[in-house]
Amino acid sequence: MDEVAVYPITQATTATFTDLYLRLTFLFFIQAGAKKVLTPKQDLIGSEGDLLVFQAGSLVTMENRPVLDRGYRALGVAFPDEMVRRVFGERGEPATTGPIHLVRAEPDRPLQLLPLLQDTLDNPALPRAIRSHRLMEPLLWLRELGLHIPTQREETPLSRVRRLIEADPGRDWRAVEVAAELAMSGATMRRQLARSGQGFAKVLLHTRLERGLTLLQTTDGPISDIALSCGFKTPSHFSDAFRTRFGIRPRDIRTAAG
Repeated sequence: MDEVAVYPITQATTATFTDLYLRLTFLFFIQAGAKKVLTPKQDLIGSEGDLLVFQAGSLVTMENRPVLDRGYRALGVAFPDEMVRRVFGERGEPATTGPIHLVRAEPDRPLQLLPLLQDTLDNPALPRAIRSHRLMEPLLWLRELGLHIPTQREETPLSRVRRLIEADPGRDWRAVEVAAELAMSGATMRRQLARSGQGFAKVLLHTRLERGLTLLQTTDGPISDIALSCGFKTPSHFSDAFRTRFGIRPRDIRTAAG
């Protein structure tokens, strides 16, 4: 069944997250604070009440900016490809110059979509057809605003490798195993990943760190458990790798740095 995934995101300290890969179409409803987004073609800042729409396959740099006493809060909503195709599949190419759309709080008031979305997800008794239609309403609303989310995209070797690791980041992945899962030789996979500028070790590390970031922002589980579930042998290894990549300690995602 088509389904969406909802991620309540909180963050206590300003931080910049570079080269984040979004495999699915994502909507970020900003409830407190601000989010700055950079791509090779765009430089956007969303504020409280705004909505940022990311097309599937986006590679972006994000900076979340908390506000005093309220932190940064947003609701992230990921839509499966098939649901996006059902809404946008017959439409032409987008007019925008990059993969991100910004819908302002005024005049469009995108946060008005959240009660219907949450009520639908909280009601398992809804018939399947009604549930599916209601979950598509944010996409239908965006289409009525004149926005377009592309649905035709070729899956790259990088996205295939990342999708496989994302399904089980705690597994002790080896390059030869991943290549076999993708029905290619290790040499072919390394050559194809090299064209994206990333070797297998970097792809594995980044995928695990980004999963860890998501869990830090969307759950209250112990950091030690998050580290192990994402494939790090020790919490200190996770913390060191996280700080090297993002310039912030994992615990500072949840508690403002002093």
